[in-house]
Amino acid sequence: MYASCGDVRSARLVFDKIQNPNVFAMNWMVLACTFNGYYEEAIGYFCLMQKLRNVGNKFTFSILLKTCVGLMDVKKGKEVHALGKKVGFEDEVSVSNALIDMYCKCGEVCYAQRVFDRMIKRDIATWTSMICGYCNIGKTGQALVLFERMRLEGLEPYDFMWNVMIAGYARGGDSIGAFALFSRMTREGLVPDIETWNAMISGFVQSQQAGEAFKLFRDMLVSGIKPNHVTLTGLLPPCGLTGSIQRGREIHGLMYRMGLGINIFIPSAIIDMYSKCGSVKNAQNVFDRISVKNIASWNAMIGCYGKHGMVELSIQLFERMHEEGMQANEVTFICILSACSHNGLVEEGLKIFRSMKESYGIEVGKEHYSCVLELVKEMPIEVPDSIVGAFFNGCKIRGRKDLAKTRAQDILNMELKKPGGYVTLSNIYAADGDWEEVENVRKMMKESNNHEKPGYSWLEKMNLLERKEKVMKVRKGKVMKVCCLFLKISIHISTF
Repeated sequence: MYASCGDVRSARLVFDKIQNPNVFAMNWMVLACTFNGYYEEAIGYFCLMQKLRNVGNKFTFSILLKTCVGLMDVKKGKEVHALGKKVGFEDEVSVSNALIDMYCKCGEVCYAQRVFDRMIKRDIATWTSMICGYCNIGKTGQALVLFERMRLEGLEPYDFMWNVMIAGYARGGDSIGAFALFSRMTREGLVPDIETWNAMISGFVQSQQAGEAFKLFRDMLVSGIKPNHVTLTGLLPPCGLTGSIQRGREIHGLMYRMGLGINIFIPSAIIDMYSKCGSVKNAQNVFDRISVKNIASWNAMIGCYGKHGMVELSIQLFERMHEEGMQANEVTFICILSACSHNGLVEEGLKIFRSMKESYGIEVGKEHYSCVLELVKEMPIEVPDSIVGAFFNGCKIRGRKDLAKTRAQDILNMELKKPGGYVTLSNIYAADGDWEEVENVRKMMKESNNHEKPGYSWLEKMNLLERKEKVMKVRKGKVMKVCCLFLKISIHISTF
């Protein structure tokens, strides 16, 4: 009862009092933890099941594969797959469907296809998962082949499957294919509903075809279909993309007249639209009128101020949010650190960065380090070659070539004096077969070695010498801060 109501804490207390929990009790705990986002705990209950020599049943494995989707851990999913095959549950349709769903959502469609091909019996859910998998990676041709094959085997697609196919073509920018399916759906006696129109509009928005999206919206209104919050929220990003504040205002007004502004997720989308259209005043008005602000609203407004150079207001809003009891999240810190880096507030940015873990308990991620590296570029000091070498070496060891490449140009512009950083970066490019970049790095290394080292002179006047010593002490302190920061980034790469 507690588990089905989402009360994991109470369910856990009852479960802990059971001396010999059976498979049904175990399944309920795994299910409750999974559907409430406690994925690691769900895995823990399954491990407990194994220790108690309880194999589980087909429902156990179906639920556990959803846990793997929540974790986006295909490696764990493969382990569950192997165990399910060992105990004989792979042939169960529900388990095979869960496997296909897991592999597709984790980006391993080829593994999903293997499971699909081995299935003796398939139901509508099997075909739907497989078709969705291909549509999500842009392989609409393969999806259409399966779609037609399914119909030949006597299974008729329902509305959701038509919508998935239409959205897949639209998302890939294939307007001809999308409209062909749309027309075919109508010819076969199916009436496109709001979900169908939303799928079409959403697909064109994602493929950045704003004109097509707005044309479809007009056609939808003419056909008598009333838009919902999904339709209108989906049309806000193309307004920002094209800088069309007039269209944005029209959609905002329509939302207001339809009473959709009460949805807590819509105001943040409107703020973001006005921000991208360059209207800070309109964004501020929307924010001020929100009676109950959620974290998305605060983040959108903090980001808006930062993008438009109003970094002081961005920091003030960040502090106000904390004072009003709203807990910051990872996105909040990306917004505020980005604001600091774009406006050169180095010390303030580093202070906020250090407070993430210490004061807010937020784990530092790749995006946060990227913002901090932008901050470091603004510091008028030179980072030692050994620290740069440590950063690139950390990227190489931990397999974070993407991070090394992202920051390569900025770091190399620091005019390194020693070859270590160049060599490691060159090796990273070579491992990926990017020989053009390897040649560029080597060329930069040769050019840097040709520079003569600057000479040194004694300062004769005592007061100038004293002043220089003071400046050097300040610079040394800043260098140490940046060195520590780079070392910390190198060490934490392994956590991504």
